[in-house]
Amino acid sequence: MANASGLFPPWASVGQLRRVRVRPLTAIGFSAKGKVVCFGTIEGADKHASTVSPSQSPIPRLVSKGCKLVGCGSAVPTLQISNDDLSKMVDTSDEWISVRTGIRRRRVLSDRDNLTSLAVEAATKALEMAKVDPDDLDLILMCTSTPEDLFGSAPQIQKQLGCKTNPLSYDITAACSGFVLGLISAACHIRGGGFNNVLVIGADALSRYVDWTDRGTCILFGDAAGAVLIQACKSEEDGLFGFDLHSDGSGQRHLNAAIKENESNNALDSNGSIFGFPPKQSSYSCIQMNGKEVFRFAVRCVPQSIESALEKAGLPASSIDWLLLHQANQRIIDAVATRLELPSERVISNLANYGNTSAASIPLALDEAVRSGKVKPGQTIATAGFGAGLTWGSAIVRWG
Repeated sequence: MANASGLFPPWASVGQLRRVRVRPLTAIGFSAKGKVVCFGTIEGADKHASTVSPSQSPIPRLVSKGCKLVGCGSAVPTLQISNDDLSKMVDTSDEWISVRTGIRRRRVLSDRDNLTSLAVEAATKALEMAKVDPDDLDLILMCTSTPEDLFGSAPQIQKQLGCKTNPLSYDITAACSGFVLGLISAACHIRGGGFNNVLVIGADALSRYVDWTDRGTCILFGDAAGAVLIQACKSEEDGLFGFDLHSDGSGQRHLNAAIKENESNNALDSNGSIFGFPPKQSSYSCIQMNGKEVFRFAVRCVPQSIESALEKAGLPASSIDWLLLHQANQRIIDAVATRLELPSERVISNLANYGNTSAASIPLALDEAVRSGKVKPGQTIATAGFGAGLTWGSAIVRWG
């Protein structure tokens, strides 16, 4: 694991660092092809640390570092809810749901499982595929909007994985874009921070925030977890070719689960001494969504984002082997594929079996595609997440 700065080796003293003159060079920038380059390692640092005394050490030179996707895993709850099951609860049918969304069934958390255990299961599978020991992890990123602790679930995942080295672990909250943001964050930690192994987990349990009497939203969501191990590599082996990320807070009104005050049942009373104190206890409302507006947003912004990421990578759309989008609605997936002129046989979709699993949808679909032999090492994937915030982003990556 790198030192705190990730930029200078341990043999460089404070006095030396003050005397170091660095030629103009940005820590993060774009190459001539529009590829993102982060500088965060020292060329020959290990050699100098063992063979050269500090007084004789030459000025270190920053060099670029790459990252690649080397392992994946996923996990889903045991309870399966079909469209026919939902038709017994709300005014809907299997045909009505499948025609409009492409969804046939979804998995939902029950008393037999919880989100943290699903995340740990997915993470364990990813580590096993990558042949990486939990003690070799430098960072764990838990991408979720539904943690089982207000202060985050990542440290509990670290604990249950049995990491003895106490790697940094924290949550990223970006709804259905969360996994893509986690992927880019992992790359920046590796390229700019000297990390070697970063575990990115996407896991959500939106069923806990669904109004199961609202047929407009209850038909859409399911629960799941997926994980990918991102590993440092030589710059020429880099597997992240380009990315594009955005947010637009003005769209929050179209998709949200806002905080609400509960009716006060607290024995304490202000007695008029301080108005509004103590504050009422709060909770989050059920998911509120304007489906038409979210659809318009997705089919407009997602293709633009992928095209921008391709441009930064210096790659044509024809170089894409697989299109892997957040699994929200089959109509959105088809519309984006049409815009990019990609045939359906090059589009990854498991939406029918799981519904919209938020931050878990991309790693879940990737894991199934890799383990089935559909996605092979060396193939290029265009992936994109989009959803609440509003947030959206895309990345062009190579598997393996």
